[in-house]
Amino acid sequence: MTHTYRELVLGGVLIAPIVTYAAAALFLFLLLRPLLHLVGFARFFSNPSLAELSLYITLFGLLALFF
Repeated sequence: MTHTYRELVLGGVLIAPIVTYAAAALFLFLLLRPLLHLVGFARFFSNPSLAELSLYITLFGLLALFF
């Protein structure tokens, strides 16, 4: 069974699903960021920027895997 991808169409231009997943992951990450700051996410890591990038990549991967 093959997986059918749903492309996003903006002004007659087809946008690949991977771009949609990246935008959705960025949106989710930006929603999570104030919560992460509130709980002190940066204190747990020696390189907080790399930890945030890893979190974004994890969100992106989960969206690509399940949708």
